[in-house]
Amino acid sequence: MRHFFFCSRAFVVASLWLASSLALASEVPALAIPKPVATSLERNQIPLDTVSISVVEIEPGRPGKNVAKKVLDWRSDDPMNPASTMKLLTTLSGLDILGPQYRWRTNVYTDGVIRQGVLKGNLYLQGTGDPKLIPEELMKMMKDLQGLGIQKIDGNLFFDRSAYAPIVMEHNTIDGESLRAYNVPPDPLLYAFRTLSFQLGKSRTADFIDISYTPPLSQLKVSNQMQLVDSSCDNWKSGIRFNLNPEGVSNTDQPLTAQFSGAFPSACKGVNFNVVALDANTFLTQGFAAAWELAGGTWAQPPVGKNGVVPLAARLLLQFEGIALADDVLDINKYSNNVMARQVLLTLALEKMGKPATTANGELVIQSWLKQNGLDFQGLVIENGSGLSRNEAISASQMNQLLLAARNLPVGDVFYSSLPIAGTDGTMRNRLMSQLRKFLHLKKKPEARIKTGSLADVRAISGYVLSKSGKMYAVTSFINHPNAWRGLEAHDQLLSWLLEDGPEPKHAR
Repeated sequence: MRHFFFCSRAFVVASLWLASSLALASEVPALAIPKPVATSLERNQIPLDTVSISVVEIEPGRPGKNVAKKVLDWRSDDPMNPASTMKLLTTLSGLDILGPQYRWRTNVYTDGVIRQGVLKGNLYLQGTGDPKLIPEELMKMMKDLQGLGIQKIDGNLFFDRSAYAPIVMEHNTIDGESLRAYNVPPDPLLYAFRTLSFQLGKSRTADFIDISYTPPLSQLKVSNQMQLVDSSCDNWKSGIRFNLNPEGVSNTDQPLTAQFSGAFPSACKGVNFNVVALDANTFLTQGFAAAWELAGGTWAQPPVGKNGVVPLAARLLLQFEGIALADDVLDINKYSNNVMARQVLLTLALEKMGKPATTANGELVIQSWLKQNGLDFQGLVIENGSGLSRNEAISASQMNQLLLAARNLPVGDVFYSSLPIAGTDGTMRNRLMSQLRKFLHLKKKPEARIKTGSLADVRAISGYVLSKSGKMYAVTSFINHPNAWRGLEAHDQLLSWLLEDGPEPKHAR
């Protein structure tokens, strides 16, 4: 996906060195940009002064510590927009500070009583920012409620979002695409990423289009007026017209209709149409109501959901724990989930500085963590921790220092495992396929575990390459230029060079 990016050069460029335990051993002069990389950049009209590259070889140092030897350095100290590679800083600090087994808590309170299977009173949901409160998790919550002896609820829903400062929940975008799933704002009670995901495909039994959706909502119907057309699936989205009626609904128990019309290619086997079309309260109310009904529960009347702080007199019914942070980090880095990354940053603020959580406090926590690990990142700019920003900045050298630090932390392996594997999964699933086939005969296969990043005018890679000889490299490269979208080939050339052990043996020793 592309977004508009404004590249600011108003940064003070500083020479950065790790603390002694993480120092880059720079006795060997850094190599020039590999010829295939330079040729690709030139062919795609990407000036060298808009590119930043840092490659270091990670080697065992004194017992228990890895050190890095500089291999390639091109403008590596210049702060650049890193796009989604910024998630590496957020997730690594989150893992180390909170612990891989950290779990978010969603508390459920009531101001009523339970008699003969009926909860007579309201439910209050108090969130702490669980980034993966998805339908499967909500169903577990419903079973927990039923385990308290509740079969029917006679009351409404109130949502306590006091864990976050109101400003961080505002729906601001850098590209104006407020209905796109990647732009969902943080929410202490974020349910299913607040995204309706419609699955569209040609029916197996007849010439019509099947439409299903997730998560289940209690008052949503689908009106399917689309026509099948004989065409390829390449540009399927352009032929679809979508409307949600009534628009701008805020009465949370009101019936809704998702209308699909237009043309759908018969060649499409199945696609997902994702949209953020409902306000947070409507989405959560109807999602909660549907989950309760699917679990076998009933309502005295359809519930209305509103904002509301838990009253002092309310009593705690249950404390629901979500999945472990390590699993969330896997999703964040493999699939580059923006709102999940933002909520990890806010969780750092919430846990270490109290509520209401703010991005500024999250940044303070990360800056303190960096200093504790001997990392002084001059020029670092954190706006939301996800990289979905025109303003976030970090240098390639700093990013590689971070990758080196990760190898010396107890959470290093969890972090390493969260990165997309070239040719296998995540955002690198279709990258380096032909290059990796060259190594199929090897007993120990080389691999590239790389976080990618892309905005309009930005392409970025950062991660680890395990070469064919077993050497480990940390590699980071940023391109900040209007032609950055053409830079994918140059980045693949760089990764391929490292898979083949890049530098000649005489330079690498």
